[in-house]
Amino acid sequence: AVLVWACVPVAARAETVHQIKVEGNQRIEASTVLSYVAVQPGDPFDSDLMDKALKDLYATGLFSDISFYQEGRDLVVVVAENPIINKIAFEGNDKFKDEDLQGEIQLRPRMVLTRTKVQADVDHLLEMYRFGGKFSARIEPKVIKLDQNRVNLVFEITEGPTTFISRISFVG
Repeated sequence: AVLVWACVPVAARAETVHQIKVEGNQRIEASTVLSYVAVQPGDPFDSDLMDKALKDLYATGLFSDISFYQEGRDLVVVVAENPIINKIAFEGNDKFKDEDLQGEIQLRPRMVLTRTKVQADVDHLLEMYRFGGKFSARIEPKVIKLDQNRVNLVFEITEGPTTFISRISFVG
């Protein structure tokens, strides 16, 4: 994310925000975006306020990129929305059924896709495989882009060999 506003010379900046505009939104209403922005019309163009607004918008998990710029006395908020999951699939899994794996992840179709959620689900699936004796399992999430900012999410699984305990020794 780039805070373009910071690049504008101090002398060229208006003292207060007259209006806030939202660009780039597709599914999310401009009023929803503005509800997360700490800056209001009448507030000064202050870098601390812009920084807080940027952090608050990212914290929603709805956007993959956010930037601000000043256009005259207006503040323009440019957002790129995270995509919506159309379908989730699993490939390469023999030890567990698709239904079992689906029940273990948090992501679902029609949810917003974020890297954090995908990584959390990969970690959870790897833990499931380790409990099942597949310590060398690898899971690679693949995102297939579709139209209308939707994606299919595919977890490509390489299970590897099963690890067995061959001997337990007690010393002392």
